[in-house]
Amino acid sequence: MNIIKNLENEILTVALEGRLDTLTAPLLDAELQNSLQGVKSLVFDFAKLEYISSAGLRVLLTSQKTMNKQGSMVIKNAGPEIKEVFNITGFCDILTIE
Repeated sequence: MNIIKNLENEILTVALEGRLDTLTAPLLDAELQNSLQGVKSLVFDFAKLEYISSAGLRVLLTSQKTMNKQGSMVIKNAGPEIKEVFNITGFCDILTIE
């Protein structure tokens, strides 16, 4: 998985490419822990994300809890497969998905 970050005016955009699974979720988690200080808005761009597992969902949930305290979080450009996972798991009710 590739993680592409862009920080601009307290808005952190994180574009993910590939698979967010058991092997890659800890990488994203560590990257976010080092990047969220001072961030008011976290934007995930899932245009090139092919797959998300429960480990990936856990990272999103942790990120949402952090951002609830300091700003907002949104997920953009999720494909049909990713949206289906969000619907089945109920994450569509927890996360802001555009």
